[in-house]
Amino acid sequence: MVRSMTGFGRAVRELDGYVISVELKSVNHRYFEFSVRCPRQYGFIEDKIKSFINSRVSRGKVECYISIEALNTEAASVVVNNTLATAYVSALKEIAQSYDLKEDFGAGTISRFPDVLVVKKADEDEERIWSLVKSVAEEAVDKFIEMRTTEGQRLYDDVYSRSEFILDCVSFVEDRSPQTVREYNDKLVERVHELLGDVSLDEGRILQEVAVYADKVAVAEETVRLRSHIEQLRAFLNSEEAVGRKMDFLVQEINRETNTIGSKCNDVEIARKVVDMKAEIEKIREQIQNIE
Repeated sequence: MVRSMTGFGRAVRELDGYVISVELKSVNHRYFEFSVRCPRQYGFIEDKIKSFINSRVSRGKVECYISIEALNTEAASVVVNNTLATAYVSALKEIAQSYDLKEDFGAGTISRFPDVLVVKKADEDEERIWSLVKSVAEEAVDKFIEMRTTEGQRLYDDVYSRSEFILDCVSFVEDRSPQTVREYNDKLVERVHELLGDVSLDEGRILQEVAVYADKVAVAEETVRLRSHIEQLRAFLNSEEAVGRKMDFLVQEINRETNTIGSKCNDVEIARKVVDMKAEIEKIREQIQNIE
C-alpha cells in the first residue's frame, strides 16, 4: 500500500533515569532529507538516528526533535569559566571608565553572560543512551508511518478512481475510432457524388483513400499501451515499496500516449475525451507528488 510523504509521530517515555521524547514530522521531497535537533551533549546520536529513520522511511523531508532530560542530577556540577568571566569583568570596567559610569556590577551580572557558568556532567555510556533513545524512536516512527499510511490510503483511493475514469475514456476511444473511419467513408462517397453526379465511382480508389485515413487515425497501439500503463500504475499502488518516483515516470508515459491520440484524432468527440483524460492525468500527477 502506498504511503504519503506527509506525516507526524511523537513518543515520550521515562527510561532508566531519563525522560526522553522523540518527535518526527515530514513534508514532500524528491529524495530523503533529514535534519535533527537534540541536546548538544548528545550529538553523538545524530548519525545513528538518521540511519535508523532512513531504514524505515525512503522519501520526504523529515525533521526530528529529540529531548533527553536526566532525572538524576547528582552527577552534574556547575563550574566557572574563569577566563571568560575575567574578560567580561575587564570589558565592563573599560566601559565604566570610558563613559564615567559606576562599577555597580556584581557576581549575579557576570553569571548571566553566555557560557560563564558551565554545566558539566559525568561521562555517560553512549551506547546505553542510544539504546534508550532508539526504543523511544521506534514508537515515534511507528506512529509516524501509521499516519503516512492513513494519508496514503486517501491517495490510493483518489488515484485509483481517476485511473478508472481514464480507462472508461480509453474504451470510448476504442469504440469510437472505427466509427470515424466509416463516417469518413460515407462522407467521401457523398462528396464525390456531389462533385461528379451519377458518374460511377472507382470503388478501389475510394477504398484506398479510406485505408490511408484509417491508418492515420488508428490509435489501437496507443490504447493498448495506455491500458498496460494503467495496469502497472495500479500494481504500484499496491506495492509495499517506495514507488513515488516510478509512478511519476509512468504518468509521463500515460500523458505521452494520450497526447498521441489527441494528435491523431480527427473527431470532436474523441478530442473531448482526450481533454478529459489529460485533466485527470494532471490530477494524478499532483497526487503522486505526495507519495513516498
